[in-house]
Amino acid sequence: MEDKRIKRQNIYKIIMLVILTATITFMLTTMIMYNKFVTSYGSIGIKTNTDGTSSISTTDLVKTLETFKTMIKQKYIGEVDEEKMVEGAIKGFVEGLGDPYTEYLPKEEMTEFTEETSSQYVGIGIYLTNDKTTNTILVVGTMNGSPALEAGMQAGDIIEKVNDVAYTGETMDDAIKVLKGEEGTSAKVTVLRDGKEIDLTVTRKKITVEHVSSKMVENNIAYLQVDSFDSGVAESFKKQVTELVNKGAKGIIIDLRSNGGGIVSEATGIADLFLKKDETILITKSKIANEQLTVSKNDAIITDIPVVILVNEGTASASEILAGALKDKYPNTTIVGMKTYGKGVIQTLYSLSDGSGLKITTEEYYTPNHNKINKEGITPDVEVDLTKNAEGKYETEFDKDAQVKKAIETIKTKIK
Repeated sequence: MEDKRIKRQNIYKIIMLVILTATITFMLTTMIMYNKFVTSYGSIGIKTNTDGTSSISTTDLVKTLETFKTMIKQKYIGEVDEEKMVEGAIKGFVEGLGDPYTEYLPKEEMTEFTEETSSQYVGIGIYLTNDKTTNTILVVGTMNGSPALEAGMQAGDIIEKVNDVAYTGETMDDAIKVLKGEEGTSAKVTVLRDGKEIDLTVTRKKITVEHVSSKMVENNIAYLQVDSFDSGVAESFKKQVTELVNKGAKGIIIDLRSNGGGIVSEATGIADLFLKKDETILITKSKIANEQLTVSKNDAIITDIPVVILVNEGTASASEILAGALKDKYPNTTIVGMKTYGKGVIQTLYSLSDGSGLKITTEEYYTPNHNKINKEGITPDVEVDLTKNAEGKYETEFDKDAQVKKAIETIKTKIK
């Protein structure tokens, strides 16, 4: 028994010795490799502050990127595109904020963004959609006076090729880029219509996108739809609403459903038409200013006419600014529809010297009555959703639209 006990102790000692040796070897190897790494590439690290947060100095950041650059050049087996890597590094750095609205825009994306918000671009003037059932590019419509209309393109056409290059629904964005170009240049567009291929030659020109549409509906009620707050929208709205009021409009419906926002000054410009001079339209708070007021600059041109604003879950940002301003400061306003999205922050776009841009969330806004919008939205005075047909699809045709019907019904009760 004693021999067995001694034997077990010896085995135990041997095992412990092996483990200890392995541990020491591991530690020494790690120290040697670390020192070798630091000697070859320099140290990498993020400083932990006394308050528990972390930070990295500009020098450390540059060193880290240079280290990665050196390692990749030495070790990576594929081709290296440094321009793309730098672009990716900048994007990743900004994305590290975790803010979905703050973003770095490379030169090409910056050009597209400014083009979109200007309401003007050079192209052929068509509305397209990706028909996912057939993976094709479907022409939904052509703009009035557009090159596409003049060339004979029609709603329902399927774009198969541009300049003899085939495109599918999945590559629609690539096709759109090709359809845009320099003013006066032409594109060969091959469309499929009634089973036959047709080649159309379309000459590109400057296209102005109209984001405001209007009409007079029953009981002399003016209906204006605003689908985006891009450049020129406030002026277009003013022109159209003035024409309708001069024709005897007794009520106004402003449809902001699925309007995701845009340029804040365009929204405040529309609010200006309804509010007294120096009335608060918007309250903003930033990192450098606790509270700033945006006020109406002119005397109201619309007074005493009841207003209904149509909203839904897609009504956001600048749309919520307009809805909130009129709800708080224009006495005869009713919000109809569904609760809005709740994007109560404003981004400032900074143009960089290389043509790229940096869009940063710089302010949070509140309605004139200090109501918070961000992540809360605006609750309608009259809540009503769209109805569905027998096939389970939402009824969005104007004469079947339940929200429009409720807006008309509501405004009728307020017309004097």
